[in-house]
Amino acid sequence: MQPRLVYTTLPSLESAENVARALVAEGLVACANILPGMVSIYRWEGQVERADEVVMILKTTAARASDVMEAVRARHPYEVPAILVLPVEGGLAAYLSWIGAEVAAPPA
Repeated sequence: MQPRLVYTTLPSLESAENVARALVAEGLVACANILPGMVSIYRWEGQVERADEVVMILKTTAARASDVMEAVRARHPYEVPAILVLPVEGGLAAYLSWIGAEVAAPPA
């Protein structure tokens, strides 16, 4: 099992919790960390923008990372959401095993 972190941002705590609960319930992720209070400064359509956002970090497996990206995208209110899959190079073996045990295997 190869663990992955999926990073995304959402516009509110409520929207992040809704996405997180759905992905955990569906067995796509073992855990979601939601960090409110982030400020993003970015360029969009030629303008420099500022937005209050919520960071969400999802713990999943390499086998389900694409499914997680699709599920986040389907539930995301942004036109072009930040969805990044990051490799995990190491960690507490018991925790990594827990991620693998909690994430459902992809359909055959």
